[in-house]
Amino acid sequence: MKKTLTFIITFSFLTLGLPAIPAAISGKSAKEIPIAAKEEKTPETAEKAEITQNADGKYKVLDISTGKILEVDKLDYIIGAVCAEMPATFETEALKAQAVAAHTYAERQVKREKENPTPELCGADFSNDTSKYQGYFTLNQAKQYYGDNFDLYYSKISDAVKDVSQYIITYENEPIVSAFHSMSAGKTESAENAWGSPVDYLVSVDSSFDTSAPKYFEEAKFPPDILKQKLTASFPDIQLGDDFRKWLEIVKVSEAGTVLSLKAGNLTLSGDEIRTTLSLRSASFEIKYTDTEIIISTKGYGHGVGMSQYGANSMAQEGKSWQDIINHYYKNCQITIVS
Repeated sequence: MKKTLTFIITFSFLTLGLPAIPAAISGKSAKEIPIAAKEEKTPETAEKAEITQNADGKYKVLDISTGKILEVDKLDYIIGAVCAEMPATFETEALKAQAVAAHTYAERQVKREKENPTPELCGADFSNDTSKYQGYFTLNQAKQYYGDNFDLYYSKISDAVKDVSQYIITYENEPIVSAFHSMSAGKTESAENAWGSPVDYLVSVDSSFDTSAPKYFEEAKFPPDILKQKLTASFPDIQLGDDFRKWLEIVKVSEAGTVLSLKAGNLTLSGDEIRTTLSLRSASFEIKYTDTEIIISTKGYGHGVGMSQYGANSMAQEGKSWQDIINHYYKNCQITIVS
């Protein structure tokens, strides 16, 4: 399976596993992405850019259940996106960083749809299909999700979003691919290793805070018959020998811990393909065998590219600002005011 920039644009935020509605942004076809680097840009303060939001101050969201296009105030959309994508218990500065990433995603998607509309969106900017676009809670969904804590959590997130609602992240005056994930394996992964194409600002950085995150290390156990069933269902041409201990063999691992290639019977696959096939928490894993089963141990959760949410929260706990978080995880980018 070839990994291209087509997969990057919708980020694969999918494996956050945090809210009731899947916090997914994956699967939408890409149209372009600026990847050329000319100089480092890491300003401490935001710069005014020639980026103008829609005059009506709204995003158009296609409701896939009704086929209707909803017009949602931008502020409400960003609040709903943060509700869906990051735990409300996280530090305020981490929530602000998430809000800026969510806002950036939305502005990039609006721009892309204007330039090259997706027919299935029927004129909308994105849909509420969270397998393809950024997670988003309506007010009623947030009430259901937070329950008795709604007033406290929604107010906390709303205040955080309002403080940063005028900012997005840009690279060469364009909204970036603001990819994020739940937690890395200790270092974030580069877009090149994860998806096959380099992106100057999505490179591997230290995120050692993640190693102390909940469920950082997890084990998935597979009896041979179940593993064989899953592999043959995803890869009909696979040929597995009699000894299940030789079915999977890791060949190459990145410096950040991602399995880049492995032998699966007669096939050579990526770690992400195995991750998807076996529903693993990440593509950073090790394999061991017992007499009766295959044990795959994963580190982190998600694709590992861009901002680690647990890393962001740990940085905030250490007193770092939302600007510090963004500048750490998205290299050589600018924090830009949109008008």
